[in-house]
Amino acid sequence: MAGFIHSRAIFTAIALLSSPIVAAAPWLEPGDARARHSLQKLSDRGHYQRGVTTWPVMWADVDSGIGNSIANDASSIGAQAAYLSFEQKQLGSEGARFEVRLAGRTETSSVQGFSNQPRDKGELSVNLQWQGDYLAIGLKPVAVANASDDETFRADGSYLAATLGNWVVGAGAIERWWGPGWQSAMVLSTNARPIPAVWMNRKNTSAPESKWLNWIGPWNFTVLAGEMEDERVVPNVRLVEMRFNVRPLPGLDLGFTRAIMFGGDGFPGGFSTFRDAFVGNDNSYDGSDPGNQLGAIDIRYGFPVGEQSMSVYMEMLGEDEAGYLPSRKSWLLGVDWTSQLLDEDQQWFFEYTNTMADDLVGDAIPNYAYSHGRYRTGYQYLGRNMGSSFDGDSETLTLGFFHFLSGGSNVSLSLTHADLNGDDGNRVNQPDHDIFYFAPDGAQKVAILKAGYGTEVLKGWLDLNLQATDKKIKLIGGEQDQWAASASWTYRF
Repeated sequence: MAGFIHSRAIFTAIALLSSPIVAAAPWLEPGDARARHSLQKLSDRGHYQRGVTTWPVMWADVDSGIGNSIANDASSIGAQAAYLSFEQKQLGSEGARFEVRLAGRTETSSVQGFSNQPRDKGELSVNLQWQGDYLAIGLKPVAVANASDDETFRADGSYLAATLGNWVVGAGAIERWWGPGWQSAMVLSTNARPIPAVWMNRKNTSAPESKWLNWIGPWNFTVLAGEMEDERVVPNVRLVEMRFNVRPLPGLDLGFTRAIMFGGDGFPGGFSTFRDAFVGNDNSYDGSDPGNQLGAIDIRYGFPVGEQSMSVYMEMLGEDEAGYLPSRKSWLLGVDWTSQLLDEDQQWFFEYTNTMADDLVGDAIPNYAYSHGRYRTGYQYLGRNMGSSFDGDSETLTLGFFHFLSGGSNVSLSLTHADLNGDDGNRVNQPDHDIFYFAPDGAQKVAILKAGYGTEVLKGWLDLNLQATDKKIKLIGGEQDQWAASASWTYRF
């Protein structure tokens, strides 16, 4: 393809992406690397004027954020525009949709990244969605074999959402990825299952019309509130997570994320407790603080390079607050870029994370990131960290690659060197031995190779994945085999 896309495909993409979408809550879920590559490349080349670091992405944003300028850059972004228009037609229109997915793997997944790979050894799901003018409903029963968290039946992906002006309010359990990283997101990723919650976010994240506020550019605010599981040292902890992101300059995304854990059985969990936590009145610094907070700031700047694009990004996570800014910091640093080799499109990324608090800048503080003196199960949900796949006290370096074939298939490859649990201690308390906890057990250095291939099979989509490590990874729940393979097949009616 090396930059040639038939003009009909380009004009079809323009027509679809400029047609009005009025459904209540159609969104593009995290996990589709090709969709993310497409949005980022359009954004970094100046054709998509919305943020790209908060997932899910509303289809209303894709509709309003992409301009007709894509026709003038067809050799670079024609394939990306055509893919988004196809997905929008499939997922963003009014009416009913039906999908079946069958997935299995030889070993439960311990390292997810930005992907929709199955987490458990066997999964069968049926996904029924309906969208109208002001209402959207998703029903997704899931049956799981050999569930790592002992929950055989689930409703992950189910929701009820409605439009109120330019806001979407909803309830359910949907996947989220907040941040610029490909391998990790420091506060909220798809590593753990989604927590059932109520939420609110903007539908169209365009810039304010006021001349006094227009300078902040496109902006979004998302807030969700839910309750964590019973199987914790402190059961039924309440969780509120918020994210505010702005785009003051083309290509520049700024994100501000905050998570507050409070309440739980035996501890106050009313509005006054949340209010004190929100304004910072819950910091005791002596281990008796019944609230736990995480805050993060992330920056991504994307720009064109010839007919390709590139970005540099950073996320800083803080476990405490000092001067209204995160302190006790962990870091994620990365760069990603695109290429067009062999007449096909590629996406690359190189990413570093360090979750040993203050290790990168300052004196290292072990057993701090994702931990808390009161909530000793940590920042885990049903055995998995809700932020980084590698949990706390870890240092990782990942080189990743996606190859998107013009026929629709794709190939992925990544290599990670991970120094896990550098202080050699166990920080996560395991109150329920029926749940497999994926936190690293003791210090260990490991190389992780992941490969994937996706293609159309029997009119559905087949994903094959392989993970290999140079040694077994020791986790609190048990050892992981050095080899793991998975397959999933999805069919849309």
